[in-house]
Amino acid sequence: MSRFRISRLTALIAFLLALPLSLPAQQRSDRLTLDLYLEWEQVSDPQISPDGAQIVFTRRWVDKVNDNWESSIWIMNADGSRLRKLSDGSSPRWSPDGTRIAFLARGAPTGTQIFVRWMDAEGAVSQITRVEQGPGGIAWAPDGNSIAFSMLVESDERWSIDLPARPDGAEWTGDPKIVTRLAYRRDRVGYTDGGYRHIFVVPATGGTPRQLTDGDWNHGDPEWSPDGSRILFSGLRIEDAEYAWRESEIYAVSLASGEIRQLTNRRGPDANPKLSPDGRLIAYTGYDWTDDTYITSKLYVMNGNGSGSREIAAGLDRSPDGLIWAADNSGLYFTTDDQGTRNVYFAPLTGPARKVTEGNHLVDLASMTSGGLAVGTRSSYHQPGDIVTFNVRSPLRITELTDVNGDVLAGRKLGEVEEIWYNSVDNYRIQGWILKPPDFDPARKYPLMLSIHGGPHGMYNVGFNFGWQEHAANDYVVLYTNPRGSSGYGSAFGNAIKNAYPDKDFNDLMAGVDEVIRRGYIDERNLFVYGCSGGGVLTSWTVGHTERFAAASVLCPVTNWLSFVGTTDGPGWYRNFAKLPWEDPSEHLRRSPLMYVGNVKTPTMLMTGELDLRTPMPQTEEFYQALKLRKVPTAMVRFKGEWHGTTSKPSNFMRTQLYLRSWFERYATKDQPRVSERGSTP
Repeated sequence: MSRFRISRLTALIAFLLALPLSLPAQQRSDRLTLDLYLEWEQVSDPQISPDGAQIVFTRRWVDKVNDNWESSIWIMNADGSRLRKLSDGSSPRWSPDGTRIAFLARGAPTGTQIFVRWMDAEGAVSQITRVEQGPGGIAWAPDGNSIAFSMLVESDERWSIDLPARPDGAEWTGDPKIVTRLAYRRDRVGYTDGGYRHIFVVPATGGTPRQLTDGDWNHGDPEWSPDGSRILFSGLRIEDAEYAWRESEIYAVSLASGEIRQLTNRRGPDANPKLSPDGRLIAYTGYDWTDDTYITSKLYVMNGNGSGSREIAAGLDRSPDGLIWAADNSGLYFTTDDQGTRNVYFAPLTGPARKVTEGNHLVDLASMTSGGLAVGTRSSYHQPGDIVTFNVRSPLRITELTDVNGDVLAGRKLGEVEEIWYNSVDNYRIQGWILKPPDFDPARKYPLMLSIHGGPHGMYNVGFNFGWQEHAANDYVVLYTNPRGSSGYGSAFGNAIKNAYPDKDFNDLMAGVDEVIRRGYIDERNLFVYGCSGGGVLTSWTVGHTERFAAASVLCPVTNWLSFVGTTDGPGWYRNFAKLPWEDPSEHLRRSPLMYVGNVKTPTMLMTGELDLRTPMPQTEEFYQALKLRKVPTAMVRFKGEWHGTTSKPSNFMRTQLYLRSWFERYATKDQPRVSERGSTP
């Protein structure tokens, strides 16, 4: 059976790799090829032991047989030596004394469970929960005797009705699902109205979890106080909480009495509580309520009882993430996105925040010792994410401890990346990047792919991107930019698309295409565009507003805001318009790509996951049917096993790459020789 399944996958890969070769090409072994994706690995969540001697982390790899990503826990010395697998699972967390780790893995009776492994020579492992729902957010108590976690508590809506008696042997249709909540489903999860997420504690030796929170509310992940007497969390424990938009508070629950106390009280979201090592202060993130579509989060501290709240790091205008207190209680370390990069910052309790790390890279901060030894991950243009360490007192020296994809990239030429800034309408300065094919020759003419990010408040960055590098290996120039509305540039820049999306960002994208064309190496007859989610919105908008692209691919889009706001996986999108659609639908219609489908002449393919709840399949179907009615060249590709996006399954990632190029090359102008898939001319 195993050999049969492997042979089937091998045959599938061979078929997929043959799909886009509408232009014959000579294979070259020095380029990144799509089959290497099956050997790709990812590392994340490194946790350093309390004594700073060892690091555990999660390592993901492709299960080629079952077409999934699997994860395992690895361990190494803090200098990167003695790297070895420890266990299957993920989310490892050291006990306070460093003698054990808790982690998540598959267990009995079903699904994910919490396990504890002793870090001595024996390495005994115990499953300490046997729960029906998957636990998450595991956190050790300061004394190491218990572990807190969050978990769904079921509470299905049931109505009592009296059906007539069913005849013996009858097989009647099952009971319907009854929905009464405002928000009742979520992408990649499914229905979420079957209960509420609560906080539990369980003995570290195993036993019966004790539920600490109650009520029909969801509660965030637990954060222990240093003395172990209470647990902090975020949530919104008020009547009609589901109708409160952009609202949350921070609470504390007493382990002894079960009393829950609300610590914040303002209009706006408050989240991510972190207690200082001495227990005197609580740091958290949030902002004053606004109906702006985008605003950066602020960093605050308050006394342990909730009094004396004040903002620190004022003027940063970037959202802090991954808060870690300094061991001496003097301030907080965190990361933030800034103009395509991510670095570590320090915010003292008084005064402005300052950068700790410098570089054109993405650094994620995961954990830190009391002595200031920090561990995280780093990625850059040509460096996939790997585990790194640095001391916050001398951060200029960042040590790379792993190289999990070095074997995959050995001997492979990667495309060079050029950062650009250019002017757009309304005097906006826009940042972008040009990824060029390996062995780039500026005297040649290359086809261009414009890739558009989603969100729309997302941010393209300087990290390694396998998909783009693989397109470049097939001799495409790839342009990716951060038009207005993107995060990482401050609140004003992000909110510049309020009640204007996707019109304003479209102008920024087209200005970026013009900027690259001026460099002289782009074949203007072969311009292509694609994007997913918010990028799908903008791609479908683009083909309705310009004919400059030879072909387009619209992935997981919104094409009709009027039908979208009531069918997506949350009610928040109603708030992204000046008026509700039944009050005045004109804005919803004016901003819908479907309303401009009569202008479309560009061959446009649509690709969406059949399970998508964020931008549901009908959004794709509406645009496809309209294009088909008008006899515009089109195709609808419905991905099996995919929620929002088309790339979570390894085989679907490869399909996405290949279908894109297959569609583009189908409509490429080929009357003159161009650089082909592997550098030769057809």
